[in-house]
Amino acid sequence: MGFVSTILGFCGFGVGVSCGLTIGYYLFIYFQPCDVKDPVIRPLVERDSKSLQQLLSEIPLWVKCPDYDRVDWLNKFLEYMWPYLDKAICRTAKDIAAPIIAEQIPKYKIDSVEFETLTLGSLPPTFQGMKVYVTEEKELIMEPSIKWAGNPNVTVAVKAFGLKATVQVVDLQVFAAPRITLKPLVPSFPCFANIFVSLMEKPHVDFGLKLLGADLMSIPGLYRFVQETIKDQVANMYLWPKTLEVQILDPSKAMKKPVGVLHVKILRAMNLKKKDLLGASDPYVKLKLTESKLPSKKTPVRHKNLNPEWNEEFNMVVKDPESQALELSVYDWEQIGKHDKMGMNVIPLKDLTPDESKTMTLNLLKNMDVNDAQNDKDRGQIMVELTYKPFKEDELPKDFEDNDAAHKVPEGTPPGGGVLMIIVHEAQDVEGKHHTNPYVKILFKGEERKTKQVKKNRDPRWGEEFNFVLEEPPVNDRLHMEVVSTSTRIGLLHPKETLGYVDINLSDVVSNKRINEKYHLIDSKNGRLQVELQWQTAS
Repeated sequence: MGFVSTILGFCGFGVGVSCGLTIGYYLFIYFQPCDVKDPVIRPLVERDSKSLQQLLSEIPLWVKCPDYDRVDWLNKFLEYMWPYLDKAICRTAKDIAAPIIAEQIPKYKIDSVEFETLTLGSLPPTFQGMKVYVTEEKELIMEPSIKWAGNPNVTVAVKAFGLKATVQVVDLQVFAAPRITLKPLVPSFPCFANIFVSLMEKPHVDFGLKLLGADLMSIPGLYRFVQETIKDQVANMYLWPKTLEVQILDPSKAMKKPVGVLHVKILRAMNLKKKDLLGASDPYVKLKLTESKLPSKKTPVRHKNLNPEWNEEFNMVVKDPESQALELSVYDWEQIGKHDKMGMNVIPLKDLTPDESKTMTLNLLKNMDVNDAQNDKDRGQIMVELTYKPFKEDELPKDFEDNDAAHKVPEGTPPGGGVLMIIVHEAQDVEGKHHTNPYVKILFKGEERKTKQVKKNRDPRWGEEFNFVLEEPPVNDRLHMEVVSTSTRIGLLHPKETLGYVDINLSDVVSNKRINEKYHLIDSKNGRLQVELQWQTAS
């Protein structure tokens, strides 16, 4: 009976399956629904911006929004610099985190927290676009769109109660839209005093968290909880209008305007101690105002003289006479190698009476440390004459705006004439066939002047100044400047060669008073010479 039931069951199953397939095929073929319509195909131009952004979510913002600019150059810069930025950022993060960790771990009875691995990976963040706002205030507002789907590897080892646990952060993704405000804009580098950073919306943060090799984010409910917690915490601190402020400069000092002029006359030095084993020293003086980023001024070199006289005058812009001081340093000029320091001293401007000339004789010191016993050693003296002239209310001469004042025109200059000042700054890409030991030769009105020679350098820097006293403006004159290289080896083969030259028409200098340009050298492939020219009249 059991055998018969089994046979009938198999037969019934086979008949039922066959009937079901036949009926299903018949219904599928002959009973298609008649209310199905073909989808409507619409051009993209007919869709609104919201639906387009949903369809094309990965299109950069500069395509979606016309007020966003492309920043491909910035992404290319990050791509090249990322290996170096990675190391610098990780090193800075460790330095910042170390004291915070050391302060917090005793509260939780943790023995130590250390970074075993800290790297941001090989994939840099990308800027999808940047919006720049123009306002009437002294500020610059930027809103970049940043996306970073990186491959960092951050491994932190936590030790407590004799146990060690390793936590690893991987596959980090951050999408953020910050607002970066640089304000106030000031006339001191880097030209802004503060950076304000805010988030215009909650950031998207996604990452993997592994503990003992297991992915904690796979625990049901933990992933969403962690993500929302991070969003809320960051939003509470930096979501607009809350900001993160980073001070770059002291605005009160950066915005200071000139309040006066310090007239300095370097008279002479006495009883200097020679630095050279053979012969006397070659002294010159460098002077600079503290809290000023302008380059130092210097007198001419007096060769082989331990009691030199200069009688050189300088004008220096003063912004805060209560805190600024004049630094005077005497050096021994060396043709080769570093110049030796012979001594120094400092004069606080608050010790000067306005509009009164004061002659001072100062002992030269090694440094300004009052506890240094070497300051008792005799190094000679320097004599200077100082006059501080404050500006009157609402009086700021144009010559002293934010630029350093030039040398005073020497006494005896003809009334209709003046002084042509030539400052040879530097040259670039100058190269000789046989040697490259460049110096600049200046030819003007039959006179020849030369800079010092810089050995084996294609980009030499001189910073040397030459003055020509003229009876009339050089409107129709030309200045010939030639870069020359001489061999440092003794021999007659190729002792000198020209690396390039330039002829400068001085009519523009007379009309503009000052020109600072880079001139392309004639007979040089890529050589350039940077020269500053000033015309100063006696009146």
